[in-house]
Amino acid sequence: MEIIRFAELKPEPWRNGGGVTRQLASHPGTASTQDEAWDWRVSIADVSKAGDFSTFPGMERVLTVVEGELLLLSVDGAEHPLEKYRPFRFPGGASTHASLPTGDIRGLNVITRSGRFKGFTSIIELSKKRAKPIFEGQLGILLQGQATAAEGTEEPEALGRYDAVVGSDVDTPEVLGRGFLAVVSIDPVEDEPVEDEPHAE
Repeated sequence: MEIIRFAELKPEPWRNGGGVTRQLASHPGTASTQDEAWDWRVSIADVSKAGDFSTFPGMERVLTVVEGELLLLSVDGAEHPLEKYRPFRFPGGASTHASLPTGDIRGLNVITRSGRFKGFTSIIELSKKRAKPIFEGQLGILLQGQATAAEGTEEPEALGRYDAVVGSDVDTPEVLGRGFLAVVSIDPVEDEPVEDEPHAE
């Protein structure tokens, strides 16, 4: 079982200096936050001052406020109030400005390259009685509360806040506890079949 420990992640400054980001996972995994040589990335960002977001042309973003109360996002001039635990999808290349009416926030970012991958974020309430499985192509990120992750007959491992469990379809890890878990799914986009051109006889 693979667990990404949030406390061990290195904070990297935004390109525009408006905050810091800790990258949980990306594809390919060798790509850094700065070079954008990835097709998808999952990260947690601290936003401590109002300002413009970095743009990611050709990509799609799903942003979820996971700490703090409210983020006011202006996307290409349209205002969107983002409340805690409510995922919001918008184009990565859009002109995006953030305001912080209730103070600093922390956001869970899922960014995918359009036409190759599609990202989804679901916020679920954990149960001590029914474990939540994390499948291949998913990350389970503990947002709040106390939880453990276990795989097969292995001893459960305690999760810290914002630790991420990497999913698998073989010996699927399961998360058990109390609190809230973000389940991020990264789905490959299937190429649409191209119809054969009719041939003249």
